[in-house]
Amino acid sequence: MTINELIEFCQPVSVFGKHPEKMGKLRQDSRLIEPGDVFIAIRGIKSDGHHFIEQAVQKQADVIICEQPADLVDPPLTLVVQNTRLLLGSLAQKMAGNPADKLKIIGITGTNGKTTVATLVWQILTRQDKNASLFGTVENRMNTKILPSRLTTADPIELAENMKEIVEAGSQYLVMEISSHALDQDRVRGFGVNIAAFTNLSHDHLDYHNSMNEYADAKKKLFNSLDSRSWAITNADDKKGKWMVNSTPAKVLSFSFEGKGLINASVLKSDATGLKLEVDGTEFETPLVGRFNAYNVVQALLICTALGLDGSKVAKSLKECTGAPGRMERVNRANQVNKEPAVFVDYAHTPNALENVSQTLKKLKKQREKLVIIFGCGGDRDKTKRPEMARIAETFADRVVVTSDNPRTEDPEEIIRDIFTGFARPELVTAIPSRKEAIETVIDQSEPNSIILIAGKGHETYQEIDGERFHFDDREIARNALETRNGHPKNSEVA
Repeated sequence: MTINELIEFCQPVSVFGKHPEKMGKLRQDSRLIEPGDVFIAIRGIKSDGHHFIEQAVQKQADVIICEQPADLVDPPLTLVVQNTRLLLGSLAQKMAGNPADKLKIIGITGTNGKTTVATLVWQILTRQDKNASLFGTVENRMNTKILPSRLTTADPIELAENMKEIVEAGSQYLVMEISSHALDQDRVRGFGVNIAAFTNLSHDHLDYHNSMNEYADAKKKLFNSLDSRSWAITNADDKKGKWMVNSTPAKVLSFSFEGKGLINASVLKSDATGLKLEVDGTEFETPLVGRFNAYNVVQALLICTALGLDGSKVAKSLKECTGAPGRMERVNRANQVNKEPAVFVDYAHTPNALENVSQTLKKLKKQREKLVIIFGCGGDRDKTKRPEMARIAETFADRVVVTSDNPRTEDPEEIIRDIFTGFARPELVTAIPSRKEAIETVIDQSEPNSIILIAGKGHETYQEIDGERFHFDDREIARNALETRNGHPKNSEVA
């Protein structure tokens, strides 16, 4: 892209300053500026990029794109535009060579299930010998190579650069989770989505969105942005399912387990080994457990058939697809024996997610088995869900242990006190602030026929305390506790 092409693309309301001969990379973080780069000032939630224009110039940025220029004696080339945030996505794509145009993009949004659906779709595509990449909460994958994952949806510059990288590696499909934050902040502007899927909507992120209506409106932006060639796949059993797609220009495919959709599904079998499902006359099996996973599996199936894959082959592939790490993941140890607790780790950190997994495990309980739930709530996040999660845990569990999640900058014991306000019988609930101690204590004390749910962190391999992240993996701690329970020495790596 030349300087003149940049000016023409940005359609600035004014242009001034010295024209450079060439330009470097596009940056929205002034700390990353290198000589010759282009700095675009974005008004963010916590900071305004316009306050860092002088810093960018000091670091020798050759081009500044802004809404309000800084008062500089000798400014570099400055393009004043009406809205930098709305420009950023399309500009990032343009400067990366428009990689999104070379991909079939599947975007999945909703409160719960995004990661599982996205992972299932990616697993199906790769099993069908398609070159597919995954951008998600748990991990990013460039074809089969694992890349680090920082946010559910990256910023537009990083997203464009990542797309360019996967295209160069041969990817033809991109499956990505799209968060409400990303939609609200226009982080997914500048490229089209071929298939958009809505999982469900429940209480979450009200520390960011002012209300559930605002939260829903943010999700709806994805479907309103589609064109007539796209597909919108929605869960018609969710109360917002049909509303989410009622104004989309895309072709709509709704599904339901309650006879409300264009495509109807049913659960033929559900136990601890998995599910047997039927979708419009086709029966198939999956190792994923629980009714909520039935929705995830069917949605993944419909996404892949909308992409043009053979439905019967997709159904067969699902028997081998395991879904996402840390989502109702069974923790096994070496030389597993039958007479020990069944331990599940799940990312459930919202009331709806906790209810789903708790209800599922309660239904899978056999006579005389007990369900023990260990959970906490994150610090510096929506406090209103804390008592609600207490109520849910108390409803389904035979025993509840409240512990820390990621307290961040909050006092863990203060978070626990907030949670306890939701219990009808708080005297029957145990509080153990140390998450490691809570997991070890429950596994050591539980009867062999117990089912233990460790909820809240799932795939995460850290715990954030006082703003610092420490290595912590619920699965490692649980596996180590199972070994210790059965007379084996502790794994020194976990201690």
